[in-house]
Amino acid sequence: MNYKKGLDFKHKEVINIKDAKRLGFVQDVTADFNTGTITNIIVPGNTKLFSFFSTGNELTIPWSNIKVIGEDIILVEY
Repeated sequence: MNYKKGLDFKHKEVINIKDAKRLGFVQDVTADFNTGTITNIIVPGNTKLFSFFSTGNELTIPWSNIKVIGEDIILVEY
């Protein structure tokens, strides 16, 4: 997966491959400024389960959980 800009992820829908649930659309990304690599994608969350893993109402998904990045969809194992 060779994505260099956070904008490459904007407007992609995120789906969990474990249960085929739609998690939402990528809102933002976090990066390691020392290496220049993306470390997480951030999806707005609205359930109590997700609030445990994130700050506020956001779901933070580590880069290692991303399995496939398509043109419109990102599949994650979460």
